[in-house]
Amino acid sequence: MTRYGPMYGPDVTFLGVPPCTVTEPVTYTDADVVIIGAPFDGGTSHRPGTRFGPSAIRQACYLPPDGSRPSLALRVDPLRDLCVYDAGDVEMFAGDIERSLAALESAVYAVASAGAIPVVLGGDHSIALTDATGVARRHGFGRVSLVHFDAHADTGDIEFGSLHGHGQPMRRLIESGAVRGDRFLQLGLRGYWPGPDTLAWMAAQRMRSYEMTELVARGLDACLSEAFGIATDGCGGVFLSVDVDVVDPGMAPGTGTPEPGGLTSRQLLDAVRRVCYELPVVGVDVVEVAPPYDHADITAYLGNRVVLEALSAIARRRRDAAGGSPWDPTQPLLDAR
Repeated sequence: MTRYGPMYGPDVTFLGVPPCTVTEPVTYTDADVVIIGAPFDGGTSHRPGTRFGPSAIRQACYLPPDGSRPSLALRVDPLRDLCVYDAGDVEMFAGDIERSLAALESAVYAVASAGAIPVVLGGDHSIALTDATGVARRHGFGRVSLVHFDAHADTGDIEFGSLHGHGQPMRRLIESGAVRGDRFLQLGLRGYWPGPDTLAWMAAQRMRSYEMTELVARGLDACLSEAFGIATDGCGGVFLSVDVDVVDPGMAPGTGTPEPGGLTSRQLLDAVRRVCYELPVVGVDVVEVAPPYDHADITAYLGNRVVLEALSAIARRRRDAAGGSPWDPTQPLLDAR
């Protein structure tokens, strides 16, 4: 059963885009993007609640769910300029992480195989293992780089006796060969985890991690430009994984493992826009939105806008590639002169 929206809320689609069913490819043969819900928090190590994330992200908007959202910055309507469907939620039982992750990987692979970009709404970050693996199965193991925004490296080994959890997906991805360690770019790391052994493992894989102190010292744009050059070297596609806890908890309180001192919401949105406009993105996930700890839907709104920024940038990249005038961020919206 693929459309399992009623499990944790009403079966609504992302801002009113048309529905589809993953197990029925005929329902999305013309898709550019397919939204997939992953309502899973069985991999959390601290506060659960991200099972409610997909429903909150889909509905977090003060505008009507009419399947249209014109971007002021990019001058596109991503929900109309792209053919976007919503496949609903994958059935993911929190008590069986292996079965749940396998079901999600099958859904992501089906969407990628149809030629569409899967955009997965989490759920905790354990789902990144199957999200990126499903895309890599389509585009080739080792051929997809990963750009990862997070407060945490998520490169732990065994936690609570399990190989799977939201602190371990990036290690499992590299170990499996789905993503090369030297094409793994992490931005926003900070705090007091992981320890020396895990950091040594990361260094041995030649991962590139931009801690917040480096982002502050060098500037986010400079670090992004450097990361982009690495990401596109020898890889044909990029998977973007966004953990909302990369943002300071003052601007994103609704998450399970908050870590003070992160990016602003504005910085994250600008960075996501750059990733999806400048790089060949073939998959996206937005994870760790936990509505039980949110205030006034702040974090759900951020998750919603991360998705819209990504889709808007993809739409603009395609328009420009087809012969449009390149996007100029200095161009005024209105000029009364």
